[in-house]
Amino acid sequence: MNATERHRPSPSRTAAPATTVTAVIPTLNEADNLRWLLPRLTGVDEIVIVDGESTDGSAEVAAALRPDAVIISQPPRGKGAALQAGFAAATGDVIVMLDADGSMDPAEIGSFVALVERGFDFVKGSRYACGGGSEDLTFLRRTGNQWLTRLANTLYRTDWSDLCYGYVALRRDAVATLRLRSTGFEIETEMCVNAVTTGLRIAEVASFEGNRLFGESHLNTWRDGWRVLKMMVGSRMRPVRASQEHDEHVAPEPVRLPAGVAA
Repeated sequence: MNATERHRPSPSRTAAPATTVTAVIPTLNEADNLRWLLPRLTGVDEIVIVDGESTDGSAEVAAALRPDAVIISQPPRGKGAALQAGFAAATGDVIVMLDADGSMDPAEIGSFVALVERGFDFVKGSRYACGGGSEDLTFLRRTGNQWLTRLANTLYRTDWSDLCYGYVALRRDAVATLRLRSTGFEIETEMCVNAVTTGLRIAEVASFEGNRLFGESHLNTWRDGWRVLKMMVGSRMRPVRASQEHDEHVAPEPVRLPAGVAA
């Protein structure tokens, strides 16, 4: 046997299929931010944009920059409703959810996906893990997040370093297990606590949050913090458990926009 034959792969061994990745991005008047974000989303196989009937041409900008993107239009019912519609439309093996405001670096997607490929079902970004950070957290938001994180760790016996952060990757087949119902920003926390109570394998990965590039944040610190608290305590009293039974909750059917067509 010569050297070439010794190192030739066995015909019976085949390479594992590549993991496909879908980025789900809720938008509401984020046209200027999309001009920065979309050209940088080079490490994903599919982009799903859920637009809340923006009036600044967000859908048209997205279609022009990424003609391959799936663009969904629905009334602006909240971030949670938008994410549920995006999850339903995604076809990749892994879903990565990120904000449209330019605060989340697309270059970090590979770190999230790598942990899913290593066997984790749900990977959440942390601004407090080694290597993470934030330019965007105000004193009030930072304090509120710290207290909510401590409460979550007490209620759910976890050891998270960051709770209220929406840079997340998960296996697409884990979405049904989470049985999400939240319509607002509290969906980020609902995903975390339901991942615990349904027994998903969870990991944190360091993430750096930049400032919003353009426009004003849609987050209301007091209102959305209260919604997070109610959802977290309510889910502890009535936890979602893993089940093989079909969930009766079905997300509303979204309206798909052909590329270049506005709502």
